[in-house]
Amino acid sequence: MLAHVHSATIVGIDAIPVAVEVDIKSKGLPGWNMVGLLETTVKEARDRVTSAISNAGFVIPNRKTIINLSPANLKKKGTHFDLPIAVALLAASGSIREDNAKKYMIVGELSLTGRVCATNGVLIMGMTAVQMGLCGLIVPAQNAWEAKLSNAKEIIEVETLFEVANFLNEGIVPQSRKIRHNVKTCQNVADFGEVKGQEFAKRGLEIAAAGGHNIALSGPPGTGKTMLAERLPSILPDLTNSEATEVLKIRSWHGLLREFHEIPRTRPFRAPHHSASFAGLLGGGSSGSPNIGEISLAHRGVLFLDEIAEFNRDVIEVLRQPMESGAVRIVRSGLCVTYPARFMLVCAYNPCRCGYLTHPKKACTCSVAEIRRYHAKLSGPLMDRIDLHVEVGPPAHSALLSFSKKEESMQIKSRILAARRIQTIRYGNAEALNAVLSAKEISELLVLDSKQESFLRNAASKLDLSGRAVHKMIKLSRTIADLANSEGIKEEHIAEALQFRRKDQEF
Repeated sequence: MLAHVHSATIVGIDAIPVAVEVDIKSKGLPGWNMVGLLETTVKEARDRVTSAISNAGFVIPNRKTIINLSPANLKKKGTHFDLPIAVALLAASGSIREDNAKKYMIVGELSLTGRVCATNGVLIMGMTAVQMGLCGLIVPAQNAWEAKLSNAKEIIEVETLFEVANFLNEGIVPQSRKIRHNVKTCQNVADFGEVKGQEFAKRGLEIAAAGGHNIALSGPPGTGKTMLAERLPSILPDLTNSEATEVLKIRSWHGLLREFHEIPRTRPFRAPHHSASFAGLLGGGSSGSPNIGEISLAHRGVLFLDEIAEFNRDVIEVLRQPMESGAVRIVRSGLCVTYPARFMLVCAYNPCRCGYLTHPKKACTCSVAEIRRYHAKLSGPLMDRIDLHVEVGPPAHSALLSFSKKEESMQIKSRILAARRIQTIRYGNAEALNAVLSAKEISELLVLDSKQESFLRNAASKLDLSGRAVHKMIKLSRTIADLANSEGIKEEHIAEALQFRRKDQEF
């Protein structure tokens, strides 16, 4: 007997429908044959499903059985195929009504006892089920909240294979369970009001947040570079609905969504260790289906590379293309996957190996050769893609011991929100920021007066700025003007922007 049910496989952050077909032959040697370009996790489903069906009290004929996951030219990965394979087998053997099973997308991993276990990517698959016009989803109880975010008509949350059979045969809907989520009551405890001194660095981070610019913090150890970077999310605007959906899809596939009980509004903040590999940062891996990397997990948020000079140079060089395009394109043999990667890069590093090259009092112990080797890790093309370069010096002790109230994050955030509103009106798109404008958009939308143009031309010639650096100066000046609620870019805005250029040192 032939039967089939609906499931899906994930490519990038989108789900592709997959038909799970089972044909139990009346002739031929008994045994299973699974086809459809399957990875190891799917092939192993054979043993899990066999034990789960037996321990749930069902019997399937001991005959030649062919299981096909269609389309056959698309790689299938994940343990979530266990439940649809089991349901299709039971439907083919007559233990489950196939006409009811075909109305739902079925997702879930099976234990040997027949218990349905949680799996990743349920939100993405739920969105695909809605597009297919299915009645709803049959999902593990632990993934029920996640599935409800997809706006599917029906969410059938199950804990055992027996419950699935009861629902499809008798229409008995399993009782909804109240799922507890480990949620922190206070998420944004880091506030700029805790930072003493460092007004120039705070100003740089405010400009970066207002226009979505990349920023680098350089200075001796202990000056507060990490402390400043960790407080950047507290002044960034909340995620819009469309941005939150993108973040949810990425977290769903990465298995991070179960930590949340509501749609996230705080922007992601990722801080990978400097020992991160290519696959860890960019995405990929040894398996046929590339995994999501840190830069995609930071999509619509902040990617913080602390001690960037300690990263493997070849690893951080992979940032150059995503910083320009806002996407990661991973190409493997017979496979091409695109992950979104629109993030703000914040990096921090010391001026030399010992860290005290620019310290006003402590002497540097590095040789000229060591300093050159250390600076060589940060290539010119990569640093040229960073809009703001801030030198963070040691704060005065009087500022550190001062108990006077400092400007808090909410006050800074109000100015950033006002600047973002100006950009939304100018570009007609809430997601279009000054930092991501193309050369054509700069010439059309950010026109300079002859006086400002002459000022910038002289500065670019004197400082020998590259073409990319000139464009970044214009975009940075526009952000500063937006913060000042100025209709046009003025000379003082360009002058302030020039303060944040990289100051190359000769040794």
